[in-house]
Amino acid sequence: MALCFDSARLHNPYLTDDHQAWREQLRRFVDKEIMPHVDEWDEQGFLPPELWQTTAEFGLFGLGYPEEYGGWSEGIDLYHRNILSEELSRTSLGGLPSTLLSHGIGLPPVMAFGSDALKSEIVPPILQGRQRISLAITEPSGGSDVANLRTTARREGDHYVVNGSKTFISGGMGADWFTTGVRTGGEGGGGISVLVIPAGAKGVSRTPLDRKQGWWCSDTATIYFDNVKVPVGNLLGEEGHGFLVIANNFNGERMSMAVMMEASARVCLEEAVNWARDRKTFGKRLADHQVIRHKIAEMKQRINSCQTYIQHCSREMIAGTASFGDIAMLKVHCSQTVEFCAREAMQILGGIGYMRGNRVERIYREVRVNAIGGGSEEIMRDLASRQYGL
Repeated sequence: MALCFDSARLHNPYLTDDHQAWREQLRRFVDKEIMPHVDEWDEQGFLPPELWQTTAEFGLFGLGYPEEYGGWSEGIDLYHRNILSEELSRTSLGGLPSTLLSHGIGLPPVMAFGSDALKSEIVPPILQGRQRISLAITEPSGGSDVANLRTTARREGDHYVVNGSKTFISGGMGADWFTTGVRTGGEGGGGISVLVIPAGAKGVSRTPLDRKQGWWCSDTATIYFDNVKVPVGNLLGEEGHGFLVIANNFNGERMSMAVMMEASARVCLEEAVNWARDRKTFGKRLADHQVIRHKIAEMKQRINSCQTYIQHCSREMIAGTASFGDIAMLKVHCSQTVEFCAREAMQILGGIGYMRGNRVERIYREVRVNAIGGGSEEIMRDLASRQYGL
């Protein structure tokens, strides 16, 4: 049943023929290169290294990046990125984008705040699929409280010496670079800076976090820095302005997560509708039972509200008037919606929904990470309340 996904274009008047052509091109790539391998990659617990080269050849990594670095940005807007999030979510493999597209949160700070020399060194090989980069902010002592991170960077001549650790780092085991939040000054947000640390530097080590509830194929790691020397030229922006560098990423990351969650909710709806049409109980289709019809109606109602909210926030982001509070609450709304839809779809599918190898089981297993990653629901509500001066 294609209705749940293709109807999105009908409800968004801002999507053009170019956007639709991008969706069709991307869908062909996903259906050929990813869909047939979803269960295999999930069970084996990692993505094959050759996937980066295949994805780079398709041009996916370069979406929205300047042509001088090997990207393609002419005519690209937020809706192209939203479509990418939607089409990857069709796979139900949540750990795929968190690893394959880890540059989506690790590279923008480099582009926005790095020197020309640093960008020339780092960006082209990443867009070519030859290297990878991860964002390293979260620490064992705290997650969403960025202003209180403890990893230190002490200036010594033309280098910083970094000590500390990061954890829950997506793409961390395979990364060649870490965009890393460090403390160069006193307490609070004013003491934070951001360094790009080469993974091969002396004193960098890492261990995998491979016993996760979901995102089995996701490369997730803890990173350790033991007297790691990093050139001063690898500083992003100015020393002490790191909170701005990190916060510059927040809206884009949360919007991407919201779109993925809404699209995953549509996967659950699609699977539930298909099953309800075909499955018979007590002499009639599941779809003919009022309780099932009501479940499906409420799933669609919540998905519709997410789509409308996403369109509102997307328009504001494009116009440069986005509210961090609105986007924070969008993320909460979408995480609650996908959790509801995954549960209801599981109820409709019954026993078959509990078996591995179907999209609803995988999404149901992975819903909690959406309510935590990119800022927990509780932190998101607190951020939104500050918008109103509370």
